[in-house]
Amino acid sequence: MANDQERHTGGCLCGRLRYRITGPIDSVGHCHCGMCRRASGGIVVTWITVPPERFTFTSGTTGVYQSSEDAKRSFCRDCGSQITFRSRRAPGEIDVTLATLDDAHAHPADRHVFVKDRLPWLHLDEELPEHAEGTPRQG
Repeated sequence: MANDQERHTGGCLCGRLRYRITGPIDSVGHCHCGMCRRASGGIVVTWITVPPERFTFTSGTTGVYQSSEDAKRSFCRDCGSQITFRSRRAPGEIDVTLATLDDAHAHPADRHVFVKDRLPWLHLDEELPEHAEGTPRQG
């Protein structure tokens, strides 16, 4: 049973935008898609996936960018840090950038997604399960 008292906090580079996740973090994936690379400026983005009701911004004002027909990304209007990803294809999920979590070191990834787009020279957590596209839906 999930510990609803568990709390995780995080925020952007400048500190003006802060958030809280309530409950456990048990879904963390490295995304290799080209859109995430371009949106972050990194070679991979590691995402925490939680139900939207367990995530809340606690301070600051977000900007929102419609990165595709189905998806929106939120970011800090002041420093530009990418914070969340939402897709109409997965309305029961919100993805949060692991690197913005205050205790990111405590939450290793459990899978790779969109490995069809992986940079061929990148070797990272090679023992984890890999999915050509997104994580297959359960149920």
